[in-house]
Amino acid sequence: MILLNPKQLDRPYHDERSAEVMRDLVAFFEAKGKTKLLEDYYDRGWYADFVDYQREHRLFATMCTPEGEGAADGRWDTWRNCEFAEILGFFGLQYWYVWQVSVLGLGPIWMSENAALRKQTAEALETGGIFAFGLSEKDHGADIYSTDMVLSPDGDGWRANGRKYYIGNGNEAAVVSTFGRFEGEDGKDGYVFFGADPRRDDYRLVQNVVASQNYVSEFELADYRVEPEDVLHRGRDAWNAALNTVNIGKYNLGWASIGMCTHALYEAITHAHNRVLYGNRVTDFTHVRRMFVEGTSRLVAMKLFALRAADYMRSASAEDRRYLLYNPMVKMKVTTQGEQVIDLLWDAIAAKGFEKSTYFGQAAIDIRALPKLEGTVHVNIALIVKFMPNYFFNPETYPPIAKQDEPRNDDFLFDQGSTRGLGQIRFHDYQQAFAASDIPNVAVFAEQTEAFRQLLAEHPPGPDQMKDVDLLLAAGEIFALVVYAQLILENAEIYDVDRDLLDQIFDFMVRDMAKHALTLSLQPSSTEGQVAQCQRMMRKPVEDTARYQRVWENHVLPLDGAYEMGA
Repeated sequence: MILLNPKQLDRPYHDERSAEVMRDLVAFFEAKGKTKLLEDYYDRGWYADFVDYQREHRLFATMCTPEGEGAADGRWDTWRNCEFAEILGFFGLQYWYVWQVSVLGLGPIWMSENAALRKQTAEALETGGIFAFGLSEKDHGADIYSTDMVLSPDGDGWRANGRKYYIGNGNEAAVVSTFGRFEGEDGKDGYVFFGADPRRDDYRLVQNVVASQNYVSEFELADYRVEPEDVLHRGRDAWNAALNTVNIGKYNLGWASIGMCTHALYEAITHAHNRVLYGNRVTDFTHVRRMFVEGTSRLVAMKLFALRAADYMRSASAEDRRYLLYNPMVKMKVTTQGEQVIDLLWDAIAAKGFEKSTYFGQAAIDIRALPKLEGTVHVNIALIVKFMPNYFFNPETYPPIAKQDEPRNDDFLFDQGSTRGLGQIRFHDYQQAFAASDIPNVAVFAEQTEAFRQLLAEHPPGPDQMKDVDLLLAAGEIFALVVYAQLILENAEIYDVDRDLLDQIFDFMVRDMAKHALTLSLQPSSTEGQVAQCQRMMRKPVEDTARYQRVWENHVLPLDGAYEMGA
């Protein structure tokens, strides 16, 4: 089973320390127990116990210190970060969040040439420090073109004045990597990243802007003295550091969603299968069984895609930047699929999902956050459509990418370089993944994809349509689904996914493609030719009752009672 079960941690690692970190992480939550975990969630108290535990066991020091920066067992290893993030999400988004915003805060530091601040950061990680990413502002959000954090000259340094808003860990961070601009310097040449210290008097913590265990701060710097040694990046390097850090961090959102959905699935199927209504198990009702089969299929697909995207992150280089498509896909597609999984399960367990004694109750609330962080779904779709022409019409030949599970540091993630030139990135031929499969619903999906490719070739959006955001978003959803399918197929071969389960995954993929095609065809600006191609995409999946029953018996029903968190 590809899904995480914290009581059966069997993911293979090449080093014992990585496995030990995962065991230690699970041990904290199992010792805490579900009752206390939920009490803390609803009481909204700061999770000092977890911060202290990770300090004692050096969890962040191991996972977040790049090789050569300090910790002997430290490396930035996306392969093991995946399971770390998944386990955190499995037990609660709040625990994932304190790590996630630390990842973001560390990005500009590890990308910097400021050796002294890197050394200070490594030492802070060893003593249990957490970190923060001071980018967004109340009036501008994450619009880094418009920052109002201004550094004015003051002798050989500067005085910083301004506020930051929605900054996780801003209350207790060892360093807040803060984005601003130099007074009097226009454009990208005027940007700056510097390290701010929350312990100083001229760093004023204003408030926690959310009602949760997380401390999502608003803070103000009032004549905050910035020394030259506090500066991480200047000019275009600061701009690149901001975007490249988000390239790393946004990927983790998908893993939080995968973890939450997995825990919710265990809880939901165990409840529903052991509940009798009208003389029948709840799971004997056909509509409930369908919800569980589809929810499980969607969740497995989420994990297959996110794992495969990690392979492209770890193998990336200046010559191979395909990860810049797959990363926002994990953030956008996996997290929205997570919402669908929770909705399916919630429909199956109904009122049970509201109860404060269930993990499901908090997952149902928190799953909504992930599509809205690190850029909305719409922002990320607008990003990925830039890749569409080369993806469909200008493939490149690359060496095959195997599973990237080696215990090595992912150096390139902190040396990504310029953020320009997204439209020039090329991809391997997606059609190869479809052609290699003889799964019935993969064949239907491939025909739908070809109809979309022909739409782009023969009836491309005109100049006015290119300004129609709703139409481009509808087309972007279809493009995203094709990319999603491609990487799922690649990873299904690597992980030897059961044929029945893969066919069931593409059952919902065919339906999703038809739904998005309908949406595109109904756009006011769509042309007759575009509508005709969309109609070709409105297909039904191949029905196979025996396959569906086998997926239920072999992949869904065994989850009943497979995991339950201790009291």
